[in-house]
Amino acid sequence: MPDTISFARGAPSLDIIDVEGLREAAARAFASDPGGATAYGTAVGYTPLRRWIAERMGVLESQVMVTNGSMQADAFLFDELVGPGDAVVVERPSYDRTLLSLRTHGARLAAIPMASDGIDVDALAEALGGGLRPRLAHIIPNFHNPAGYTLSLAKRRRLLELAREYQFTIFEDDPYIELRFRGERVETMFSMDAGEGNVVYASSFSKTVCPGIRTGYIAGPEELIGRLVVRATNTYISPSMVDGAIVHEFCRSGAFERSIETVRVALEERAGTLAAALREQIPDAAFVAPDGGYFMWVSLPGGVAPAAAFSAAAAHGVAVVSGDDFVLDGASGAVRLAYSGVTPAEIREGVTRLAAALASAA
Repeated sequence: MPDTISFARGAPSLDIIDVEGLREAAARAFASDPGGATAYGTAVGYTPLRRWIAERMGVLESQVMVTNGSMQADAFLFDELVGPGDAVVVERPSYDRTLLSLRTHGARLAAIPMASDGIDVDALAEALGGGLRPRLAHIIPNFHNPAGYTLSLAKRRRLLELAREYQFTIFEDDPYIELRFRGERVETMFSMDAGEGNVVYASSFSKTVCPGIRTGYIAGPEELIGRLVVRATNTYISPSMVDGAIVHEFCRSGAFERSIETVRVALEERAGTLAAALREQIPDAAFVAPDGGYFMWVSLPGGVAPAAAFSAAAAHGVAVVSGDDFVLDGASGAVRLAYSGVTPAEIREGVTRLAAALASAA
């Protein structure tokens, strides 16, 4: 069997990672601040990076905490805000590890369907009017994982209205925001909230610098961030100062913007290649071509179940992720294809194999 072509992992391929820029940033970090880079540090993270993030977001440093990846930020926030029996709104579909974490916390999950412009705010309003009282709403607003969709500006405004009316917190989980390759950037709900405290925001450098940089951050009301800092102190003393120092040098040198542009160009070509190959090879599949990010959500032709597609794809030398992993009822009718880690040539061959796999599974 030929080597497997993988649409399974949401990570950039090595050819679009600025390895040389990271090497130079690491050298500068150890030369300019060897004490800070090699120390335990504090739970707020590497302080120069924390300051850079705060200035970029236009908030106080005390409103930001650097973490070991954005999933660590998620975990601290869920530990603080979500207890057994608490209602939490999630999108349908949603990131599988978020669903797992919330279930582990004993949350009652209310899955609200998505459209191509994001969560169905009318359905959410109806559920709230019917008595749903969530503690938190977890939203992935830009180039959603797994759906690839982006939440429209109008829906962001409506979500904020609902959060204020029904007094729940919006958790804006936004690791893909910088990866737009088409269209205009949409304002974050965190900035639209203007410091009212209805939104907590998290993002990550793992998707924009490289996956091995386990550096994310969370921003929110000063008092809440202070409580999360206490949790971090009691959990691991501090996140990685080495990673934080390297990211800081990478960002302040301008390499961050250059790296993002390289990644955007590659992702646009790969997403376009994937969409064209699907239309040609699997014309009965349905999808919405994303405007950025890593993922495409592909509804399968009639008669093919995601689990069968997953197994058949593996037998044909192509890896996909069953959409059933991202919904609570396990009935997605779709697969998630990640195009970030495969070249255009691999994408074309991979879709050819996937078409053969679906034909065998029908």
